[in-house]
Amino acid sequence: MPRSLSAVLPPRGLADRLTALFWRRPNLLLVLLLAPPLLWLGVVYLGSLAALLLQSFYSIDEFSGLVVREFTLKTYAELLRPSNYDVILRTLLMSAAVTVASVIIAFPIAYMAARYAKGRWKAVFYLGIMLPLWSSYLVKVYAWKLILAKEGILTWAAERTHTQWLIDAALSLPYVGGNSLSTSFIGTFLVFTYVWLPFMILPMQASLERVPASLLEASADLGATPARTFRTVTLPLALPGIIAGSIFTFSLTMGDYIIPQIIGTSANFIGMAVYQLQGTAGNIPLAAAFAVVPIVIMLIYLQLAKRAGAFDAL
Repeated sequence: MPRSLSAVLPPRGLADRLTALFWRRPNLLLVLLLAPPLLWLGVVYLGSLAALLLQSFYSIDEFSGLVVREFTLKTYAELLRPSNYDVILRTLLMSAAVTVASVIIAFPIAYMAARYAKGRWKAVFYLGIMLPLWSSYLVKVYAWKLILAKEGILTWAAERTHTQWLIDAALSLPYVGGNSLSTSFIGTFLVFTYVWLPFMILPMQASLERVPASLLEASADLGATPARTFRTVTLPLALPGIIAGSIFTFSLTMGDYIIPQIIGTSANFIGMAVYQLQGTAGNIPLAAAFAVVPIVIMLIYLQLAKRAGAFDAL
């Protein structure tokens, strides 16, 4: 008589049983794979955001300096004080200026990479864009502080080329000038733009690569000038990539607190205010209220970007 199947096959181990179970129930495997990251996202990220939002509805006792754990909008009302309102406005203006400058600088670079860089030159392009991201963030910022200092290489080069008057004219401008580039808003703006520029170039380049060359040829065949082709064909199709890059540059500038501490004046930005209030000042509710401001702004901006199709270029 033939032997039974159980006598022929060796006994299955735990791994074989689990494999058979997951093969019969693929949804169970999907749940087990997604559970750790979703748990991390829900507990650590969303949990910390919920705690932050809750803290922003508390207030600080002016006499004892202790946190009063009672629901109130008093802390949010403090954001409308002139000193706090100036911090928010200053941060928004700097973020907008860095984003606009990044678009202007990144567009020709991304366009050249998308349209003309082929083979080895495209690899060189990616290497040139990604290489600054491989170095330490603090090293880059302190290097720029030395470059922009009054005794730095930029001033030395301006003196040798007799263009020092350009730097002096820029530093004499009201509100953005200062004693040197390293202690002015101009210097802060330059470093912000340099650090976050790759985050604008890459999504813009990806968006421009998706523009069919046949559309540009058809526009030229119909008699459109290169300028009109750029306005009516290239720019609208590249707009999702521009918006996608602006999400990075705008949000990263709003939340950064290291660059304004090292380069620029002593004027506060939102990131610096949050760092100081929760650290030396011990005003956790106001720090939380300041931290909510960029979140609300970015939620509104992301909704507008989603309608423009920016996430298709991410």
